[in-house]
Amino acid sequence: MSESSVSSNRRQRPAWWRSVGPALVIACVVFGPGSLLVSSNIGARYGYELLWLLILTGILMGTYMTTAARIGVAGGATPCTLVARHLSRPVAAIVGINLCLICTAFQFSNNLAVAAVADTLGIARLFGNPEQMSEHTKNLIDTGVLLIFNLAIIIFVFTLRQVYRVLERIMKVMVAVILLCFLVNLFLVRPNLVGLLKGLIPTLPEGVSLGLPSRGEAGIADPMVLIASLLGTTFSVAGAFYQGNLVREKGWTIKDYNRGIGDSIGGVAVLTGASAIIMMTAGTVLRGQPANDIGVLATQLRPLLGATAHVLFCVGLLAVAMNPFVINAMIGGSILADGIGKPARLSDPWSRRFTVVVLLVGMAVAMIILHTPVKKVDAIIFGQALTVIGNPLMAAAILWLANQKDIMGDRRNTIVPNILGAVGLLVVVLIAVRVLFLVVLKLT
Repeated sequence: MSESSVSSNRRQRPAWWRSVGPALVIACVVFGPGSLLVSSNIGARYGYELLWLLILTGILMGTYMTTAARIGVAGGATPCTLVARHLSRPVAAIVGINLCLICTAFQFSNNLAVAAVADTLGIARLFGNPEQMSEHTKNLIDTGVLLIFNLAIIIFVFTLRQVYRVLERIMKVMVAVILLCFLVNLFLVRPNLVGLLKGLIPTLPEGVSLGLPSRGEAGIADPMVLIASLLGTTFSVAGAFYQGNLVREKGWTIKDYNRGIGDSIGGVAVLTGASAIIMMTAGTVLRGQPANDIGVLATQLRPLLGATAHVLFCVGLLAVAMNPFVINAMIGGSILADGIGKPARLSDPWSRRFTVVVLLVGMAVAMIILHTPVKKVDAIIFGQALTVIGNPLMAAAILWLANQKDIMGDRRNTIVPNILGAVGLLVVVLIAVRVLFLVVLKLT
């Protein structure tokens, strides 16, 4: 197809279609298997009682995503580049390494989700009767699945020429399919309207306390681990930070300032809406049931899919894992390149090389977990909670950049974004301290 034909096709697309993209990529990264499992677990355990918290985190996420998009457009460079210019390259490197580590934590969760799906789909049957296999043999099969899967992704990373453009197109289609599936499912299960309205009133469910984790006879107890995970999967400051990079990938300039804000709001609406749909569905179908196994979570889809719910849920989970699997690793690789001053577009060589590093480290951690008695679902949830430890640095960097007149000009933060940003910073600091305390307890 000639360049004139491509240009003509782009002009024929609706304006709203051309105005979305970067935020949908972020939404697909943040809404991975961890989000699916965390939202399902919260719905099963607490019903609709934490819908208000999900909406609050969506507002905070929206604040940071729109702010990062404004920085990328008005500042004329990526956030890490701006930090390097106005502070120093070592500071930018610290920011880049921090975000790369967060992506790595997400990546091992994505690997565990793939392994869990392989188990549930019965991949082991290709090698014999799973009931007669030892756990060690099953784990070796899962390890082989992860090796093949990651090898395929690495080949994809190095053969794709225009990374961002292809990813954006895929994400638009995937988001539409996921939302349609869960919306139809929610309509069929018919959640209690009164209960949904009550869930919008801020209250803490029974059994949830604001105290720190503690060690008891039964082990370490943290009644807020799911809440920390919810914040980690919905209010992802790391994801918001990278929005500033993606608007640069998109090629937006100061003329696209309003377009960047609208795109960010749309992306956050998709992310929060998908999590809310899953939480409400689980709260209707699974309330009071244990939700620590993918097979149990599959019952969410029975109203829509009938007897095939279990298999199709796992196929859906694999699709949800595929969305962030490539993009999350690429974000980690490109932000590390950006932080140390290397060319940082997704298609640049250094970004691709560091992407492979993120893929391999995430795979290695997942393989180690496979050979321990830790449940995959528990490890995924814990991995999501770990990602909040690095969020305070990201939040502080976004707020600092957004308030610099020599970067933002007349578009620097006003009082409302600063208030919401300060609330968000306080939230991520408190949650990071809590999760860090939990990690120390587990390690000692």
